[in-house]
Formats: sequence, C-alpha cells, structure tokens
Amino acid sequence: MKRVAIVGGGVAGLAATYELARRARGGASVQGVLFDASTRLGGIVETVREGGFVIECGPDAWVTEKPWARELAEELGLGDEVMASNDAGRKTYVLIDKRLRAMPDGMRMMVPADLDALDASDLFSAEAKQAYRDEARRAEELRTNAPKEDESVAEFVRRHFGEEVVEKIGTPLLSGVFGGDARKLSVRAVMAPFVAMEREKGSLVAALQSRGGAAKTAAVFTTLRSGLGTLMDRMIAAIPEDWVRLAAEVRFVSYGDEGWLVGTARGVERFDAVMMAAPVDVARSLLEPVDERAARLMEMDASSAVVVGFGFADAGRFEVPPGFGFLVPPGSDNLLLACTFVDQKFDDRVPQGGRLVRAFFGGKAAERMMRCGNDETAAVARMELARILGPLPEPQMTVVRRWPRSLPQYGVGHLERMKELDDRVRGLDGLCLLGNGYRGVGLPDLIRDARAAARREIERK
Repeated sequence: MKRVAIVGGGVAGLAATYELARRARGGASVQGVLFDASTRLGGIVETVREGGFVIECGPDAWVTEKPWARELAEELGLGDEVMASNDAGRKTYVLIDKRLRAMPDGMRMMVPADLDALDASDLFSAEAKQAYRDEARRAEELRTNAPKEDESVAEFVRRHFGEEVVEKIGTPLLSGVFGGDARKLSVRAVMAPFVAMEREKGSLVAALQSRGGAAKTAAVFTTLRSGLGTLMDRMIAAIPEDWVRLAAEVRFVSYGDEGWLVGTARGVERFDAVMMAAPVDVARSLLEPVDERAARLMEMDASSAVVVGFGFADAGRFEVPPGFGFLVPPGSDNLLLACTFVDQKFDDRVPQGGRLVRAFFGGKAAERMMRCGNDETAAVARMELARILGPLPEPQMTVVRRWPRSLPQYGVGHLERMKELDDRVRGLDGLCLLGNGYRGVGLPDLIRDARAAARREIERK
C-alpha cells in the first residue's frame, strides 16, 4: 500500500487528504497521514458561531466564477448551504480625505465597464476620469507596447490609468485582497486576466465593455450559510481518524533510496510521497536539506493579518453606509486596512436586528497588533472604526484572530520562479507543494490544486 504524508492541515492539506481518503474508499491502495502542528485543522478557515452571530475568522467567501469550492461543497452534501453575496446592494467605499467615497458601479478591480457611472462618482478627479476615457483611445498603442517581461501591478495600472488610480484603488484593493504592496506584486501572477486583455485588446476598458463587463450574471462571492468552517468539518469527517496526527509538528523530512522519511517528536516514519502543504516559510525550512535550490526559490515575502469581528445586538445604534464595506489606502492616517459590513454582504450572519462588522489590520499595523493582547487589539480596532464611522456602541461579542505571515506575496517574476521550482520538485519523486504560496491564494484554487495533486499521486507508479 502506498503511504502518503501530508504536512499541514490547512485548506490545501485537508483537501488533499480528503481526496486520498475518497479514493481509498473507492478501492485505491493508499493510506494518508496528515500532520499538523496545531490542535485543530483548517488553518485560517475558522467560523465562530455564538448568540446568533456567524463570524468568519479568516476568509468569508470564495470567488463565484471559480467552481472548485462549490463543487466540493455539493459533493459533501452542502448544496443547500451554498449562499451568494447580496450583490444588489454591493458597494465598496474607499477612505479619501477622511471620508468614505463609493467606488463606481460596474468596476472590475480597478477597471470600469460603465464610464457613465465613473463620471457620476466623486472618488476620482476630473483628470483621472479623463485618463480612463483616454485609455480606450490608446488601445493600439497599449497593445503594441505591452511589456514582454513581468511588471508590478502598480506599473501596469499606472501605464493604463495613471498614478491617481494606483493610489486610490490599485493599492488598497491589492492590500485588501492579497495583503500586498502593488509596487511589488507581479501583475502576471495576481491579475492574469487583465494581462490577457491587454494582449488581446490593448485597452482594458474596451476589453471589459466588449464582454458586457457590467452585466451581472452571478454574485461575485459565494459562501456557506453556516460558515466556511462547515466545509472544513465535512472534509475532516470524511477522513479516517487514524490518518490524522494533531499537535504533531514535523521537524524534518529527508529523501533517499528508502523514499521519504518524516520526523516528529513521536519518531520517524517512512512514506512513498510527501504532499507539503505547510506554510511556505515552514515548507522551505523543511526542504532546504533536501534541495537547497528549491528552498531558495521558495523564499518570498509574506504579510500578516489581524482580524477583529464585532457583533452588535442593535443595528439601529450603529449605522453604516449601504454596501459591503470599505478599503483604506496607505497614508490615510488610519491603522485599518479594510472593514466588511458582514450583515449587509451576506444573509443569516446576525440575530434579528443585529449588526456584524469585521475590521482588518495588515502590513506594519498587523505586525504591531501581533504583539498586543486581545483586549488592546479590539480597543484599537474600535477606535479606528469610530474615527471613520462614528461612535460604536458596546459590542455583544468580539472575536480577535492573528494570522502571522499568512499571505505570501507573489513578487515580480513569481511565475518564472515557480516554473523553475516545479522543475526541481519533479526531480524529487513523490514530492508536491501545496498551499497559497505557489499557484493561487483563494479557496477554489487551493482545493483544485490539492485534489488534482492527490489524484496524480494515486496514479503515479
């Protein structure tokens, strides 16, 4: 029987183990052993349910157009739980000059499909609005002069729309989604569809308009009614108990004629394959003795996140603007990165008449908050929210979570480095790398990647 070690019990590690277990029930001769250093599985996916509130401690949804998370949910019998975001009320604000200004309707990332809605917005200056209109007229120039090499998101957006758009939307959006710096993130790794639009049409505005860009065929986000933690729970329930080792930190892995050896405080075990789903920093240190060049290719910046959820019994005592929440650009004299108005984004997140918001710290502010206790972190979050939204009543419940170095940064040249890394990994028979440091950060990408890797491992001779 083939024995497979899965190192790391976050979304990717769980999905890989679940797929191996599913195949084993179907007759595949395979046994998985899932190692996790903590006492719970699921990584940053965790749902707290209390007093009628459903609070996500990490991601709160997946991108609807990517099907793999939904397919898994339905496979696990959660089809009735699948729930779309309330996109009829979708509006996102940006903090500019201490005021929340709404992003224009019909925006896809920082690209407008509806120029009339852009004109009606007070987010941009007349010069930035003109730059958007001029971009469509520069289509051939942009297509012809598209760089052959990778570049930063900031440079890509600047070429198309100018510096104001970079600062007001590009930077806060990328910080909110990836926890990253638009001046460093690889546009080919994190905005591949837009790079393809440039190659095809030159103008991003024209490309979106040609696709009926503002038409809403489906909600942007999808989640589960009882929270994403339910997805983790269902996968865990489908994995044999004797496959799971909690509080089992992997101290070393080695590779040789005898196959793979995995060492923990409990001893050393031999495996035919290792699915490395630990955080990139951990994976790199474990693999450095196995392949020094591969470990060097895995070196990348990562940002931390601190999430603070506040549940309020009476929404009438804490009014927020209609919409999904707001983003805070760097230099706004506020420590927050973003805030989500959870009860407006999704149904069934609060008791009758309640309100739920989630505040996010990232970058240097998150590093500072990492050193604070829960009470101090919550107090800072309340203070920063009050500076933007007005005084907050006393919350009925508060949840604080810290996720150190949880968001790897796909720097310029990331895809080229990953190609070389894949070549190195292929030379180590039975090794695969899973998680958010390589080929995508969202739940659907992680699930797709992990399940495909598990299927390949079962088929490998």
